[in-house]
Amino acid sequence: MMHNRPLDVMRRAVVALALVVVSGSSVAQADSPRTEVVERGGGPLRYAAEARVEAVRATVVAAQVPGRVTALNVKAGDWVRTGQVLATIDERAAQQQVAASEAQAAAAQAQLEAARREYERQQRLFKKDYLSQAALDRAEAQFKAASAEARASLAQSGVARTQSGFHTLAAPYAGVVAAVSVELGDMAMPGKPLFELYDPGHLRVTAHVPEALARRVESGRGAEVELPAGSEMRRLAVPQFTILPTADPQTHTVELRLPLPTEVDGLVPGQFARALLPLIADTEGAGLTIPAAAVIRRTELNAVYVLDARGKPQLRQVRLGRRVGERVEVLAGLAAGEAVVLEPLAAVRP
Repeated sequence: MMHNRPLDVMRRAVVALALVVVSGSSVAQADSPRTEVVERGGGPLRYAAEARVEAVRATVVAAQVPGRVTALNVKAGDWVRTGQVLATIDERAAQQQVAASEAQAAAAQAQLEAARREYERQQRLFKKDYLSQAALDRAEAQFKAASAEARASLAQSGVARTQSGFHTLAAPYAGVVAAVSVELGDMAMPGKPLFELYDPGHLRVTAHVPEALARRVESGRGAEVELPAGSEMRRLAVPQFTILPTADPQTHTVELRLPLPTEVDGLVPGQFARALLPLIADTEGAGLTIPAAAVIRRTELNAVYVLDARGKPQLRQVRLGRRVGERVEVLAGLAAGEAVVLEPLAAVRP
């Protein structure tokens, strides 16, 4: 005889649940278990997503010219004002380059003046028929070449003067120095990060949720964030937040950004946070949810204790959908208006 193993497993689970029901018939009526009335919608659905605090405005200050760091004026954790000098790079080589480029520009300008005078002289001779057209053309070509050379030398001199200002690194805005990646005497190279700054007055919480779940996040209803406050967590309301229109191709998640009020103190970028996001109820689940702690799980069966007409807990099998935070959607087995026991162990207490 062939046996159907899944059916045998289910029969054993049903027998086990039946034994629990028998033991639950002796529940003392003096201590009634806590219950929750199932309602359509089951309260607002929320998804708890792990998140982190980050700065809305964070900047990496890097070197634009090579040179040795000759002055280092700040350290990590310092507050700086807009335009405050953070460090200075040795500019002696830049000053020499500026002097050389200015001298070259002056020489090119002198050659241009000489070429202009010669061209004007050749034009006068040509008008008196003392000079051929070919000679005049050569003089004009030399004048144009000298003019181009003078313009190039002048531009190079301007670039050199501009780059001389890159040897002083200043704070682009008022904020906090998050990190210093250089020491006094180190060699700075173009593009090498030297400082990290952020504005502590504009922080946000960033969370990443699965793509399928992101489509159910209701941005117009507002959300909440939980933030560390000593040994506890404080909760703040976020009236509006942003769901980015793109997904990460590696993690298949969507980023959400929740701005924080400016008056919140004691937060720094990188801190742990939790985002409590409102969800639109699934049409399949019809918005019927119960606390996940009320579900009894036995192998392949899920069940809850439901109070009957006499107020006694009776075990009933249910079919569950997605779990959302501390609640789970019920697809079948329960109806609105029924009361489920929140603590299954209390329902079978002898």
